[in-house]
Amino acid sequence: MDRIRSTYGENHIITEEYEPALAAKCRNGVFVGRQKDEVLAFRGIPFAKPPVGELRWKAPVAPDDSDTVFEAYYNGKTPIQSEWPTEQASYYPQGEDCLYLNIWKNQEDETENKTVMVFLHGGSYGWGGTADPMYDGTNLVTKQKDIILVTVGYRVGLMGFVDLSYLEGGEDFPDAPNLGILDQIEALRWVQNNIAAFGGDPNNVTVFGESAGGGSVSLLPIIPQAKGLFRRVIAESGSVALTFSKEECRDFTKRLILAAGTRRMSDLMQMTEEELKVINAPINAYNNFPMRDGRLIPENPYQPYNDGVTKDIDMLIGTNSEEMNYWIGEVGGLIPFRFSIPVKFENDIRKLPLKDKQRVKRFMDLMRGHSIWKMARFYDELMFRLPAVAQAQAHARCGGKVYMYYWTIPASVRLRKACHAVELSYVFGNRTETIYTGHIADEAVSDTVMQMWTNFARTGDPSVGSLIWEPYRGATRPTMIFSKSPYMMHDPLVARRKLLFPLLDHMINPSYTTLDYNVPFVRKAIIGGVALLAGVSYLAYKLFKDE
Repeated sequence: MDRIRSTYGENHIITEEYEPALAAKCRNGVFVGRQKDEVLAFRGIPFAKPPVGELRWKAPVAPDDSDTVFEAYYNGKTPIQSEWPTEQASYYPQGEDCLYLNIWKNQEDETENKTVMVFLHGGSYGWGGTADPMYDGTNLVTKQKDIILVTVGYRVGLMGFVDLSYLEGGEDFPDAPNLGILDQIEALRWVQNNIAAFGGDPNNVTVFGESAGGGSVSLLPIIPQAKGLFRRVIAESGSVALTFSKEECRDFTKRLILAAGTRRMSDLMQMTEEELKVINAPINAYNNFPMRDGRLIPENPYQPYNDGVTKDIDMLIGTNSEEMNYWIGEVGGLIPFRFSIPVKFENDIRKLPLKDKQRVKRFMDLMRGHSIWKMARFYDELMFRLPAVAQAQAHARCGGKVYMYYWTIPASVRLRKACHAVELSYVFGNRTETIYTGHIADEAVSDTVMQMWTNFARTGDPSVGSLIWEPYRGATRPTMIFSKSPYMMHDPLVARRKLLFPLLDHMINPSYTTLDYNVPFVRKAIIGGVALLAGVSYLAYKLFKDE
């Protein structure tokens, strides 16, 4: 990841002459970008005060007004996280001071009031950052010249999603469980106040994201503080299902207390940034998702959709056909995946009432192949596709405009198929970023996808030429199927939907921190291991005895 680290630099105050054509006057300063060919990029613009010192674990605060001239040449730091191979931004310098955004615009385009697209990165709410080259906006605004692209950094993991209410003094940090979401809202406020300086239209903002970013843009329409900050959302492989209950968030707090060796907030507040990084290292893998605290996020996050709260927002939402195959690599390969997914599955299923267990059995009987692939498809549905269907269905029923897609274009990496995140290099036009695809993305498909996403942002209709994308309706459920040649299909995977849709009430999510290993799969594995060991021992005994 040397290429990621090598792009690091620090933006400084400019005291000499600068080129006005490369600058934008914002409320919190004049920011000077860098132009390459036709694209002007502004990197590392602060949208909030640094969340350090007394602002640690506090809601973001708008930056002070300023007339100072600043460089906008380098990305802001990545939020604190452990380094991880598939999260390229994790190899960029990290820090608490991470609330910065980047902006790309095409200097050759003279369109007034340009459409604005704001991207929120993924990373399971514990990783990610704007320094990831997958999210570089150069290629997108080169091909879609009238678009202004913004990418936003926000606090993750230990600094962005932690329930501190169990610690002495924790009552003074009520926003801590959902700080990353509040950071996103503050960034969108900054965009409203300043994007006109870059030629953007604050009245035509689309916020889009993938994974945790897709979950975020699904939550933002139901949060009153975010109302009026955007017009449209695009949710890729993320929904309101990617949230935790207060009880599910408690495990991370327990781990924090053990790692820090204290139950007092005063001790945590006195720790240095480097000490926080040391504490974070062993607990990052157990990070929380946004908390359904009943304060910022409802305990039932589907309810606002059912109540029509979101109906004035245009929505495009979808998932990939083999989302779960992404985690084959994340857990260390097929063998760890083979042993981990049944444990998660059996933990989740045993909590269900009998009638729902019977639904799951019928679903498993419907699927083909080895049991681990059946389980993977179960989680494709329960964690990703069906929550997206539920959002789309409620949104459409209440009069909102919504479009749905289903991505089937596979990666070339063995077993990965059309896994989680595989569409990103197509969406940004960064076809040579092959970390998820395993190959250079097809240019024609990428151009079509970019055109669809930007058409939706411009007008609320993602159709391209003769390829008409029908709005989603509960009666027929039109869905765009992304293959090498995209096409419309009504109600795909209808049998899966009918079997598993009622299970959404149980809010089954990716939480795995409190799994019980006293389940049939583990017991069978232990018995089998003991039997194998006994057999080997007996064979060795016989061989030794014969000699």
